[in-house]
Amino acid sequence: MTPKLLFRRVAVAEAITWALLLFGMFLKYVTETTELGVRIFGMLHGVVFIAYGLVAIATWVNQKWSLRTGLMSLVSAVPPFATILFDRSAESAGQLEGPWRFAVGGESPSSLPERLLAWLTRNPALAAVVGVVAVAGLTGAALFVGPPASGS
Repeated sequence: MTPKLLFRRVAVAEAITWALLLFGMFLKYVTETTELGVRIFGMLHGVVFIAYGLVAIATWVNQKWSLRTGLMSLVSAVPPFATILFDRSAESAGQLEGPWRFAVGGESPSSLPERLLAWLTRNPALAAVVGVVAVAGLTGAALFVGPPASGS
């Protein structure tokens, strides 16, 4: 899977979970019928939000994005559906093209983030496990800290 394809899939998933969360909020606050949508879709969105952030950082390192572009990729997860807008913008600027730079037979990493990304891209099965563990750990930490403050 290329950086572009992975980034796009997670960016779209992040936007879809935003839509589901907004639907849940509509049910809770407008129709006042149930909080279940916010609970379920809020958790789902939180998990995908974290996954998007990790994929955005990996793509940032791989694509050698500028600080501005990298930060914009992360900030785009905050407003609803902005990850799709960022993805389209990055694609039109050619910022998602190419393979994983550090895959077997690829470039040699020179920094700590590049060495970590090289290890992950050279061990895709382990990378998937590390990704799941990282998302689960960060989700657990977020749950420990507590949900965003709410009015009810």
